[in-house]
Amino acid sequence: MIEDYLYFVKTYPLLSSALQIGVLGTIGELIAVRIRIGKWYFFGPGPTNLLLKALVWAFLGITFKYAFTGFFAFMDTIIAKGWWFNLAEGTFLYALSVSFFANIIYGPVFVTFHRFTDNKIERKEMDWDSLQKAWWSLIWLWIPALTLVFILPKHLQIGLLSVFNLLLGIMLGYFATKSKNNKNDNTQKNIS
Repeated sequence: MIEDYLYFVKTYPLLSSALQIGVLGTIGELIAVRIRIGKWYFFGPGPTNLLLKALVWAFLGITFKYAFTGFFAFMDTIIAKGWWFNLAEGTFLYALSVSFFANIIYGPVFVTFHRFTDNKIERKEMDWDSLQKAWWSLIWLWIPALTLVFILPKHLQIGLLSVFNLLLGIMLGYFATKSKNNKNDNTQKNIS
């Protein structure tokens, strides 16, 4: 089974990226909603919105693969030109550097695009305050997370990112529930 997975991700890097991110990203989002509202919700009547969200995640999976490849080449180029520290690929500091540049250059575009498409699918207005929080998550969450991803061999990186997207859904659902409970507690205290 492991050999089949490794063969698939090495032989079909774009397709495997689309499938891994498409499936686990969508499941993570469904779990976040389930935790937040206490029941399964599939983003509207019928399968259309769920399918659209899965397709957006799959498209993003392809862009991740392109971005990862591009940012490794970017890092090698700026190191070769002497514009960055002389770091060896596969080291922690090299992975951290790739993650830093990927998150400050590609990250805001990805987050904004994803939020925009989610809002269009769900027919909601853009919540700019929430978007700013998502941008900050690039610093405190995604730079460290992608550093771990970038230490792995290239063919395993999207797989770990997919798992992180699933875990992010669980975290977001939990934090939304905790935030809602804290607001309710504060409201109760103000009434008393």
